[in-house]
Amino acid sequence: MTRTFRFSVQASAPRPAAEWREIGRRAEDLGYSALSVSDHLDAAMAPLIALAVTAEATHDLRLTTLVLGNDFRHPLFLAKQAATLDLLSDGRLELGLGAGWKTTDYDQSGIPLDRPGVRIARLAEAVKLLKHCFGEGSFDFKGEHYTVRGYDGQPTCIQSPHPPFLLAGGGQRMLSLAAREADIVGLNANMAAGVIDQRAGATATVEATDEKLDWVRKAAGDRFDDIELQTRVHMAQITDDPVGLAELMAPALGLDAEAALASPHVLVGSTGQCVETLLAWRERWGLTYIGLNEDAMVEFAPVVEALTGV
Repeated sequence: MTRTFRFSVQASAPRPAAEWREIGRRAEDLGYSALSVSDHLDAAMAPLIALAVTAEATHDLRLTTLVLGNDFRHPLFLAKQAATLDLLSDGRLELGLGAGWKTTDYDQSGIPLDRPGVRIARLAEAVKLLKHCFGEGSFDFKGEHYTVRGYDGQPTCIQSPHPPFLLAGGGQRMLSLAAREADIVGLNANMAAGVIDQRAGATATVEATDEKLDWVRKAAGDRFDDIELQTRVHMAQITDDPVGLAELMAPALGLDAEAALASPHVLVGSTGQCVETLLAWRERWGLTYIGLNEDAMVEFAPVVEALTGV
């Protein structure tokens, strides 16, 4: 099955309410499917609150958490917040979740940074709990990380059986969990280092992406065709000199220009070249949900117009 393209804008920087509302309206007017907000203890705004304001300012724009750190909220309290946002937005939430990765979030908060396997196992339990919360009736749950007694999740979501789950990652354990449980699987560089630096580049190449898709396909089994595949583009620019730009920017990713230009996290070139690149990504990897940074929103509007729904 060939999915059609859709695009999202990632925006998190604090600004006055009128300006924030305008970002959502502009994204919607330019044909973007969703606005996404990250979840870190940096200068960014709190995602669920920011997206609630966006919901009031827009009509059809999807509201995406990309992604909420599981260790920062108990699943029952998150379920209530998520269901409330889905209800008050008339069913527009995309619930992106992650196991947590950014070292500074843990250092600054004092939350213990457990090894990746523990964080991913805890996230797997949290996803099960969230799905119970979004279901009908009360339930009990006892796992290694969470215990729930007689809870009946309220309010009821508009989307049924629940908002789409988006799980993203760059390692086999995380992507296998995503393949088994998520509606949308995001392919990322591997963030095991806890920071984004040159070490991430080797996990963002064509070959690494081929391997990630193999993990997802094997873990998903019969449900693979039901999964939407997403990528975050971290370097996006319309330019007549993509090689020159890549030569300047690629070293920060630990890549050479050729490898950077081939990565599904880099999208540079003329409008026509970017359209062709995205078609090639879909052909090779099935990537159809494309996330761009806010600073690329306007200049990539022609690309969005050319490919949305195609």
